[in-house]
Amino acid sequence: MRLISLKLQNFRQHIDTRLTFADGLTGIIGPNGSGKSTLLESIAWALYGNAAARGTRDSIRSARAAPRASVRVELEFELAAHRYRVVRGLTSAECFLDGGDTPIANTVSGVSELLQRRLGMSRSEFFHTYFTGQKELDVMAALGPVERARFLSRVLGYDRISTAQELVRERRRALVAELQGLRQAMPDHKAIGSAQSEARSALAAARQRVSASDRAQTDASAIVGVLTPQWDAARAERERLQQLQSERRVAVGDAQAFARELDRIEHELAAIAEAQRELAPMASALVSLPAKQAALAEMDSLANAEAERQTLVERERGLVAESVKLADRAEKLETAPALDEETQRQLAVARAAVTAGEQALEAARTGWVRDTQEAETRLEALRVQYAELSQQEATLRGLGEESPCPTCGRPLGSSYRSVLDLLSEQVETVRIDGGYYRQRVEQLRRTPEAIDTLDEQRRTLQQELAAVERRHARIQAALAERLVLSEHADQLAQRLAETRLALAGVPAGHDPQLHRALRADVARLMEISTRAARLGGQVEREASTRRERETVAAQVDVARARLAALTSQVGAGVQHEEAFGALRERYEQALASARSAELEAVGASAELERRRSEVDAAERAAVELARVQEAVLRLETDRQMHDELDRAFNDLRTDLNFQLRPELAEIASRFLDVLTDGRYNALEFDEEYNLLVLED
Repeated sequence: MRLISLKLQNFRQHIDTRLTFADGLTGIIGPNGSGKSTLLESIAWALYGNAAARGTRDSIRSARAAPRASVRVELEFELAAHRYRVVRGLTSAECFLDGGDTPIANTVSGVSELLQRRLGMSRSEFFHTYFTGQKELDVMAALGPVERARFLSRVLGYDRISTAQELVRERRRALVAELQGLRQAMPDHKAIGSAQSEARSALAAARQRVSASDRAQTDASAIVGVLTPQWDAARAERERLQQLQSERRVAVGDAQAFARELDRIEHELAAIAEAQRELAPMASALVSLPAKQAALAEMDSLANAEAERQTLVERERGLVAESVKLADRAEKLETAPALDEETQRQLAVARAAVTAGEQALEAARTGWVRDTQEAETRLEALRVQYAELSQQEATLRGLGEESPCPTCGRPLGSSYRSVLDLLSEQVETVRIDGGYYRQRVEQLRRTPEAIDTLDEQRRTLQQELAAVERRHARIQAALAERLVLSEHADQLAQRLAETRLALAGVPAGHDPQLHRALRADVARLMEISTRAARLGGQVEREASTRRERETVAAQVDVARARLAALTSQVGAGVQHEEAFGALRERYEQALASARSAELEAVGASAELERRRSEVDAAERAAVELARVQEAVLRLETDRQMHDELDRAFNDLRTDLNFQLRPELAEIASRFLDVLTDGRYNALEFDEEYNLLVLED
């Protein structure tokens, strides 16, 4: 990144300032308060927005500017062979690329996110690398060797190689899965040809069946047409007789229902007479009920007060116990600050160990997966070659000396034996190689012992880290708990005083034995009162019940007369039933024949459609086979390309990591030479990325 120009308008001390940066180092000189640091702050504000500025947004506007004067910073810089121009205000932002008139981003957050992606660094990383202040130069020294290497790799953009490689591997896994699915689902060519021939033969037979079934259906329909008028007339007469039988059954039911209702009314009148005899002695027993109900209500109130007393006593006992526990807990928490410092040191050590273990395990797994994929690819190629050679050998053995030459197409003749021997040797060689790679694949499918060991070490380290984190969390909770113990103790004391005051105001005098006796007497008298009310209502219905009995008796007589008339009409239709049965049998046989013919026609038509579908399906299967074969060839080529791209990414990352330290040392040496005016002109990074300044 190279700065080109900077323009400030009403930004802190700068009302209208314009700077142009030359190549090399630029020094900013001036008295305190003249705005030297503000120039650097404006650059960061233009790139990352308000998060990179000191104070609030309102404090950015110059004190000498008008209240509504605009605040504007325009920064122009070069990055990766492109020139960017950023214009930012308090509520707006725009970013232009390579001198264009249309912004590539035009919102406050959009410009910040775009520049963060193009710079490849967050605001924190930018302030610790290209934009480091004099009090922040020790950020690299605070990192460990692994963290320093990872930080420099991310700053230089090398981590994007891993992202690209993961995308390649993900696409390759998808290709392998798709290839396996296509190969497993690929139909057999011979089976498809056989299915086509069988489907065409079945289609011809189905057409013959449809023709025969149509003729049978026409004959059956003619017979049904003759019998239908006779059947309709007989059925109408039978329905009239059935209607009379139905009305007779209803009349029988009505007569029986009225008789049962008359019996019920007689029993109810008898019960009313019994109730009149039972109601007289109950009145004297209910005289004392109001007085006992009042006494029971008073005793219930005293019982409630006693229950409240017991609740308050239990509450008092619990508050006292809780106060004692609170005091003990406060004494135990005195050692929490010292334990917190020790746990933080243990947590840092455990996290570093887990990171190292995970990196070692990932490296071992990557090598194992690469070897497995290479062996599987080679084994699959040998299988295809073995199938092709075996097919050629079988063809030669079947045709003998008349077999065509693979090169010129003429019969082999006397060369037949030599060509056959050569093919046999090639088949045997491929078989032996395939056996070796099959054993290699089986061997690589088992997880190597070294990976299991590293995985077990990683899990052990993660468990230790989790234990330290849980302990740290408990200590943090204890520190927070110390802050609220005093307030909790005061609240407990206040609640205890309120409980004792409420306990003193609860009335006494409850007698459980007397209470039970009153409840039993009142319950017994309430049962007598309920029984008396029910009997009184029953006695009041005597007059209406007698009138109802007279009405039901008249209804019984009417129902019995109607039943006799319907019985005489039903007896006259017995002879018609015999003739109806014979006609029904003939008609049903004709309908059954017609239905059978119709079902046969429907079945024949369905079979014809099914055979047509089978022919269409066989044709589609042949087309699908050709499409799948073409797709398998295309996917196999794509998979091989992704295998090669994965290996290329591995080689590129290795080369970049090997060149990283020398390149950084060379760049830093040039800056050191300029900064020290030639006194020191060389420095190096060791394997842990520690800085070594060379002298003499």
